[in-house]
Amino acid sequence: MKMSSRLFCLATLLFSLHMARLTAQSPVASIDTFHNPLLSTGPDPWVVTHNGFYYYMNTTGKNLTVWKTRDIADLAHSEKKVVWTPPTAGPYSHEIWAPELHWVDGKWYIYFAADAGSNESHRIYVVENAAADPLDGEWTFKGKVGDATDKWAIDASVFEDRGQNYLVWSGWEGDSDGEQRIYIAHLKNPWTVDSKRVMLSHSDYPWERVGDLPNRPEMPHVNVNEGPEILQHGENIFLVYSGSACWTDYYELGVLEAKSGADLLDAASWKKFDHPFFKQDRAAGVFGPGHNGFFQSLDGKEDWIIYHANPGSNQGCGGMRSPRIQQFGWKEDGTPDFGKPLSTDTLIQKPSH
Repeated sequence: MKMSSRLFCLATLLFSLHMARLTAQSPVASIDTFHNPLLSTGPDPWVVTHNGFYYYMNTTGKNLTVWKTRDIADLAHSEKKVVWTPPTAGPYSHEIWAPELHWVDGKWYIYFAADAGSNESHRIYVVENAAADPLDGEWTFKGKVGDATDKWAIDASVFEDRGQNYLVWSGWEGDSDGEQRIYIAHLKNPWTVDSKRVMLSHSDYPWERVGDLPNRPEMPHVNVNEGPEILQHGENIFLVYSGSACWTDYYELGVLEAKSGADLLDAASWKKFDHPFFKQDRAAGVFGPGHNGFFQSLDGKEDWIIYHANPGSNQGCGGMRSPRIQQFGWKEDGTPDFGKPLSTDTLIQKPSH
């Protein structure tokens, strides 16, 4: 049945009013703006800026995939490539978690966690590529990266201070689950630890002790410190980690601070803050923001944080976690000011270039 001209005009008016209301609620992105998230899914996101490009990675669980783009806000349409696939069996064949791409001593390295099919066997591994672009060349498996204790380990990151390279990660003190702690060790080279591991942080405060598991009676609660990332600013070194369990809405970012040139393998060189620096905002519809990274705009003028978060409550550690970015600043006391996580309705200015 055909619609009368009067009904057609009324329908057109109602549709126009509806679209105007949606536009008012969620501003339309222009060529210089965008909305979070960058992708519909992407746990444990990582970005590094190098030679005029952003390189991005996240947990896929099954391989190492690298995205390459000059416009991080348009990551969904960027070039990407699977650069390494694990063997079908063996100690690093399953659960490829939290990969990070680093340029160290003139070569590319990807650090990642993997296991043999059971969580208890998770350890840190690294692959190497000598090409100028990580999407070119060949990736070579260099082996397991860890200290002499060889305990459960995930979420590796590396950094340099005063010509010395260090590895930070999340690990167990012993051989059983129950508490994840943050550790640091010195690197002889990008794939070899040559010091004892030093524990820098565990779940001291109530805000980082949310982690009940009602469906796992054999382990009803886990305290979590994981996802350590280094943020260097002037003479300050900040270690930013995710506290509480990722399966809760209370996955939040905590901070430790040390000074450049200090003995970073001495736990006394690090000061731990007693409060989270970045946490969920239920009003904004952002839950469990964490496992972050840091990068600068292509022109080096802006500091940005990347993190994953859930769009709804109680969505846990699954595929609903999506990568989001926002610019951050610095407080007068020299500590980072991450602000609040931005809603997906917020129109954001793209990084400068």
